[in-house]
Amino acid sequence: MRLESPAFRDGAPIPAAHSRDGGDTSPPLSWSDPPAATRSFALVCDDPDAPRGTWVHWVLWGIPAGARSLPAGSGGTETPSSGGVHGTNDFRERRWGGPAPPRGHGTHHYRFRLYALDAEPKLAAGASRAELDRAIEGHVLGEAALVGTFRRD
Repeated sequence: MRLESPAFRDGAPIPAAHSRDGGDTSPPLSWSDPPAATRSFALVCDDPDAPRGTWVHWVLWGIPAGARSLPAGSGGTETPSSGGVHGTNDFRERRWGGPAPPRGHGTHHYRFRLYALDAEPKLAAGASRAELDRAIEGHVLGEAALVGTFRRD
């Protein structure tokens, strides 16, 4: 599988419009070549460079197996129009929470990871990333990653 965004290349800066300082809209994402047996997708975005340890920005599962993209802003409401169910991020919100690293803390890396699953996780809306990780254990058919960076000076 391959995960991409028309908003930024792998390893490149995420535009400010997708940050907490900007419009805080989730970036558009697209993917290709999932395993044939895929029944659903799950997506996690986190920042391993956060001062208090890895910070979760987005938890989403139940993305339909036929989906190949999430348009910009898909993470903006508790119920995504493109399908799926939001978990709770570390901002304690059921939505995308854009980059907002502390000023002067250097460049942070935002890891978007898409999982192709052989089942749809049975979780209540608002579940944590840890709960999602447990629910998909043993059900991951494939994984794709995309990393964007963000810096606040």
